[in-house]
Amino acid sequence: MTPGPKSVAPRAPLHFLGLACAIGVSTIYFNQPLLVDMGRTYHEPAGVVMFVSGATQVGYALGLLLFVPLGDVLERRALMMRMYAAVTLALLLVSLAPTLAWLIAGSVVLGMVASVTHVVLPIAPDMVANEERGRAIGTVMMGLLLGILLARTFAGWVSHIPALFVHAPRLFPAGAPWVTDGWRYVFVIAALMNAAFLLVLGRVMPKLPPKQDLRYGDAMRSLWTLWRTEPLLRESSLIGAMVFASFSCFWTTLAFLLSSHYGLGAGVAGSFGLVGAAGALVAPLAGRLADRRGTRWVLTAGITILAFSYVLLWAGETSRLSFALHLAVLLAGVILLDVGAQLTQVGNQTRIFGLVPSARSRLNTVYMTVYFAGAAVGSALSTMAWVRWKWNGVCGLALLLVAVAGLTHAFGTRVAVIGVAVPREQIAEADRVLEV
Repeated sequence: MTPGPKSVAPRAPLHFLGLACAIGVSTIYFNQPLLVDMGRTYHEPAGVVMFVSGATQVGYALGLLLFVPLGDVLERRALMMRMYAAVTLALLLVSLAPTLAWLIAGSVVLGMVASVTHVVLPIAPDMVANEERGRAIGTVMMGLLLGILLARTFAGWVSHIPALFVHAPRLFPAGAPWVTDGWRYVFVIAALMNAAFLLVLGRVMPKLPPKQDLRYGDAMRSLWTLWRTEPLLRESSLIGAMVFASFSCFWTTLAFLLSSHYGLGAGVAGSFGLVGAAGALVAPLAGRLADRRGTRWVLTAGITILAFSYVLLWAGETSRLSFALHLAVLLAGVILLDVGAQLTQVGNQTRIFGLVPSARSRLNTVYMTVYFAGAAVGSALSTMAWVRWKWNGVCGLALLLVAVAGLTHAFGTRVAVIGVAVPREQIAEADRVLEV
């Protein structure tokens, strides 16, 4: 396998790509700690308002399918700038939603354009030699996971801005929507941040021409070719979907757990993102381990840690512990949950980006579409599990999903390091098939 192109590296540092991923992906997670507050705004119960989170995931999966293949077809800097501009407008649309139906529709749109994250991610392995692919992916993935986790912290605390207005009742009368609906401020401020990032993006990113002369229709048709001809892509996609579905079970229901069991609000729910952010620090290590010990080892470790995290989270809530110990166990479980999810994600993406270098955006499209479809399913199922069985149902469901991922991995392709295991002839043949 030949190294990826080098022309991008001097002007597109990995850490900037990580920042771009963090800003893009954060927008689809703002709503999770705010679901209780949104329910109060629209006078809807938990079982209904939770679908806002699932709608965003569905939109993201659609965006991955429809927009991300453009990364192999169009000049990528211009594509990124258009999509980040669309994210800014979608955030404003969500902030102004007059009804829950409008909020759900706006969340689908926001999810679709926020898929720009995965136009950015495949650029990382193009910037380094093949033997450093895991490190590059790990570095950018650290930014992505920090965006996912810190989005909840940002949203939880920014939503408290209206509390400042009680000291100025003449300017901000009680009951006014811009005072009572603090969650709307989250999306307005995020829109301003995205607009500012757009200016930076135009200065920092170089022009990135497509690697192949390919039409959009051909790129879309080749998605099925990749799925059909790459068994490792199918396996990694299923593992990723099950892992992310289990991950979504926790974060979709956390605000309701804290509210019903502990009487804690959106700010505290969001602060758990700071705790989980510690797990993001494992990403560069996971990338180096994938380069040295192989992706199969990394996946085994990640799935094992993920399963243990849910055992701990379940046991902590069903045990007779003090309030302080309950929270301590919950915090430990969150850290392990994010470490396990990060290990599996880095392992999977290191695998798939080694299959057909000229089709990395499309490989990422297939993988991430299935991955976020899993997240949408996890959000929807955890909503039903919470309504019927509360925390016991959520943890039982999550462990079942992790078990499916573990069995798929245990009986799957025994490949250690994809950069070594996939021969040049296979890559050349895959490229030829995709060009036909």
